Amino acid sequence: MTERFSRIFPLFFVLLWSTGFIGARLGLPHAPPLGFLLVRYLIVIALMTLIAVATRAPWPKRPSDWLHIGVTGLLVHGVYLGGVFIAISHGLPAGVASLIAGLQPLLTAVGAGVLLGDKVLSRQWFGLLLGLAGVTLVVANKFGSGFDGVALLPAVVAVLAITAGTLYQKRFCPAFDWRTGAIAQFVPTALLTGLLAALTETAPIEWVSDFVIALAWLVLVLSIGAVSLLNWLIRNRNAVNFAALFYLVPPCTAVVAWLLFGETFSGLALCGMASAVWGVYLARK
Repeated sequence: MTERFSRIFPLFFVLLWSTGFIGARLGLPHAPPLGFLLVRYLIVIALMTLIAVATRAPWPKRPSDWLHIGVTGLLVHGVYLGGVFIAISHGLPAGVASLIAGLQPLLTAVGAGVLLGDKVLSRQWFGLLLGLAGVTLVVANKFGSGFDGVALLPAVVAVLAITAGTLYQKRFCPAFDWRTGAIAQFVPTALLTGLLAALTETAPIEWVSDFVIALAWLVLVLSIGAVSLLNWLIRNRNAVNFAALFYLVPPCTAVVAWLLFGETFSGLALCGMASAVWGVYLARK
């Protein structure tokens, strides 16, 4: 039974992860980006602490375990999410942010070969390039939205951070309990985010319905559901095999945006979706 469910975990992760850009779009008009993330992290820490205590989950045993798990949290959640939220708050379209995030599988393939000693087959390289081409076609109509380097830079930093964070976790702490590990990841992330928010942001949070809905979704579905699946995939999958899944995020985001906001996508985007799916199949085969 566990093996059967594990086969759908990757697709379930993609579906959940792709809604993060939608949640950001819904909530960011009513809160500064770092303040939004800080509230999200604090709620996640409180909920996961209750779950860990109630279920008597095992805690990391050594100081080095706390250190390694904390570093992955800072990179995968703090810097990555902070960069994405800041970029979108400065006008970067969610589609373009998705495309930049689409560089992660290629960067991961390079890093996995150098740092982890993973062998990347020629078929996988072709699949990664095909997937990137597909992602480009999916979000091609977003490039005329108008944005500048101020919005682009944090998105680039974000993709470098999540690439480094997944490789670091694969190398130094691939296995930890998902309940207490989440706490070890989000506590240093919240501390850093809170410090930066206090230094750089003054706008208040507007507790309107759109913000509350976005916050609840990002906490429960993304920070608890999707992040738990993320940690499971890093532990149980080859780095390139796992990273290729991120090519499916922009097509899924486009479909969700169509369902929720009526955003349309062209025939070119449909071809891009097919290309991305085929590229992921080749990279993960």
